[in-house]
Amino acid sequence: GFTDALRGGVTTVGVAPGSGNVIGGETLAMKTWGRTVDNMVLRQPAGMKVALGENPKRCYGEKQKVPMTRMATAGLLRQALVAAQNYQQKIQVLKSKPGEVLERDLKMEALLPVLERKIPLKVHAHRADDILTALRIGDEFGLALTIEHGTEAHKLLPEFLDRKVPVIVGPSLSNRAKVELKDKSFQTPGILARAGIKVALMTDHPVIPVEYLSVCAALAVKEGMTEEEALKAITLNPAEILGVAERVGSLVPGKDADFLVLSGSILDVRTRVEQAFINGQPVLEEGFGGSLAKRKE
Repeated sequence: GFTDALRGGVTTVGVAPGSGNVIGGETLAMKTWGRTVDNMVLRQPAGMKVALGENPKRCYGEKQKVPMTRMATAGLLRQALVAAQNYQQKIQVLKSKPGEVLERDLKMEALLPVLERKIPLKVHAHRADDILTALRIGDEFGLALTIEHGTEAHKLLPEFLDRKVPVIVGPSLSNRAKVELKDKSFQTPGILARAGIKVALMTDHPVIPVEYLSVCAALAVKEGMTEEEALKAITLNPAEILGVAERVGSLVPGKDADFLVLSGSILDVRTRVEQAFINGQPVLEEGFGGSLAKRKE
């Protein structure tokens, strides 16, 4: 995973739980090179992963358990957020009652940064109606959101513009194995970008291997996205969405000096990664089949 990412020119990734559960758990942003996972982490948590649509419905419906419908999925998410609000209120009440202790609830504690808008709710959603459900819940609870996948996001431009919700599009280099993917297209990121919506691209590794991120960007250009927007969609935009743009995403003084030496344009599928640098240190030499630097602090 990390080695493939480096050889494909990916130096920072957003990592999230899967989408089988309505609430999957915390996400993080991390470098793809380092001596230990702990010193590779840039931000944790970077968001709270939740899922709408077919995945949780299928995973639990096959077991004859809730949620078996889209309505139940939305209902469970609302219940969890209301429970977190109640937990938040109990904390505030007990601040004025010295000596009384609230029994800790780690699930509720994990949702507090979402209610406080410190991290976004990162919503797995493909279909337009699922995306609208996410936006509606975001409005109800006053949450920061990102839409993950956003297969039909191009159908909802006014709704995204009104809320300034970013979309992480992908994996587009895949088949239409689910009915909710019927309108999947590489035109989507370009349509969103032209409308002024912040867009990033994902491969959803291992669905599509992470080293093909630049290929996805090139195919988005082929289908109408500008080269500048495609480059931003795999560099600065995802860094801003993950909340780590003060360190990565562009080459400016004061950032971490993560960069690549390429044989050509990153948007040319023939281009090779000749060298990769993280924190100003060389971590990959001589391209895809080349050697990785020794991991150290």
